[in-house]
Amino acid sequence: MILRSDETQDVAVPDSGPMRMQLFRPAIEGRFPGLLLFSEIYQVTAPIRRLAAMLAGNGYVVAVPDVYHEYEPAGTALNYDPIGTDRGNALKITKSVAAFDADAKAGLTGLLAHPACNGRLGTFGVCLGGHLAYRAALDPRVYASACFYPTDIHSGTLGEGRSDDSLARMTELQAAIMFVWGRQDPHVPYAGRETIRARLEQVGAAYEWHELNAQHAFLRDEGPRYDPALFLQGMDLTLAFYRRTLA
Repeated sequence: MILRSDETQDVAVPDSGPMRMQLFRPAIEGRFPGLLLFSEIYQVTAPIRRLAAMLAGNGYVVAVPDVYHEYEPAGTALNYDPIGTDRGNALKITKSVAAFDADAKAGLTGLLAHPACNGRLGTFGVCLGGHLAYRAALDPRVYASACFYPTDIHSGTLGEGRSDDSLARMTELQAAIMFVWGRQDPHVPYAGRETIRARLEQVGAAYEWHELNAQHAFLRDEGPRYDPALFLQGMDLTLAFYRRTLA
């Protein structure tokens, strides 16, 4: 589908001001399921925009929020370099988990209000965003969540104080969820992946689990870890998952 990718939506987040969301949607009349897409630590970069366009072109309204909107001007994208990496990692443990959750709630509410959204909500995320997509899926309005190599779930180290409750709150998960991992990802080693999977089994979650021979950030189409074949495989897995859960 031809896309609209020139829209933004600013949503109010209690106690932290407006949050900018970049919007991507089919440029045709109609209403579509909504996806709240959470970026990696660099915010809405060119690779994230292309990823959002890939999903939107398959029949979704995709909203991509600035995950660090309290700390950076609206629309800021950090560079894929040591300075940008250090800034993104520092903000990941400066911002509180409660603030990340408030963003997700506001983003989902804003997406529901968009006239092109049909009311069926899903989430998607990569790296930091994979963790945020999982936490957003604890909202009962979310039907499905696709989480690619999410960091810090196994270690409980997201946010201010590096002490989140993501594993403990898995009992609240009602959405179907899909995890996709790279076996060569040093950020989430085998033991960490097994911790997450054991917890999914313990709570009886409706989940899919895929492990690929890939590095961390293999979806990002810039840099040495990009794997085009596995990108396509990941998109096939994601779109099939959403067709089953968001139809």
